[in-house]
Amino acid sequence: MGVRSWYDAHVLPRVIAMGCSSDDVRQLRREVVPLARGAVFELGCGGGFNQQLYDPAAITSFAGIDPNASLLDAARARAQAAGIPADIRAGVGENIPFADGAFDAVVCTYTLCSVRDPARVLAEMRRVLKPGGRLLYLEHGGAPDADVARWQRRIEPVWKRLAGNCHLTREIGGAIRAAGFEVEPLGQEYFAKAPRWAGWMEWGAARRAGA
Repeated sequence: MGVRSWYDAHVLPRVIAMGCSSDDVRQLRREVVPLARGAVFELGCGGGFNQQLYDPAAITSFAGIDPNASLLDAARARAQAAGIPADIRAGVGENIPFADGAFDAVVCTYTLCSVRDPARVLAEMRRVLKPGGRLLYLEHGGAPDADVARWQRRIEPVWKRLAGNCHLTREIGGAIRAAGFEVEPLGQEYFAKAPRWAGWMEWGAARRAGA
């Protein structure tokens, strides 16, 4: 096993767990995840960070994918502990292994930053949503302030190598709209406890435009 493979298998999951399970992050998850209803699909479900925040009485089924095999066991264990029957598979957002219009809700938290082709992933999420279904998102990304954005561009090449291809500069709301969604923003802010170059957050709900 090379250094890169060892890092991805043993260190990266711990880095992700630390960054994605802080109290501040969990509070924002509480504003998004419990809105899910019906048949739910979660992109980037590895680690199971959202599992305890779903409303079991509102969910009829749960499915999810994640490319990191080291995180999938934790996701399955947390789903079982929450009493939610789950179909959790290894996979990538560019090729979601479920049928067109299969889900009432798609949940995507802190995932678009690290996918290889955000436009393709958003198209796939739109594909698997039923007409009238909702994409519920919570993401960090490109800051609106020019001085912060400059620092994001400088830091990103090193950052994405250490943080599992996590990009700092990707657009959030605009990218979702460009993928054919009507967006209802629920909030946006800098995390007070994070450096501003890593702390711009946006969250909201989106429906397929014209659906």
